[in-house]
Amino acid sequence: MKILLHSVFIILIALVTFFGLGPVLFADGILQERLWTAAIVMVIYIILMFLYRKSIHWVNRR
Repeated sequence: MKILLHSVFIILIALVTFFGLGPVLFADGILQERLWTAAIVMVIYIILMFLYRKSIHWVNRR
């Protein structure tokens, strides 16, 4: 169960990194658009880390 949970979150973080930070670093849009995208990506990272910690805590209690 733990390995599956770790695998799912590793895949989710990799997808957010690829599809989130790629446009921030390599897009040719205006700076404001890139900053908004970076802020949204950071919020998604924070949410994922919160869910990851809660999930690990829940698995360890069982």
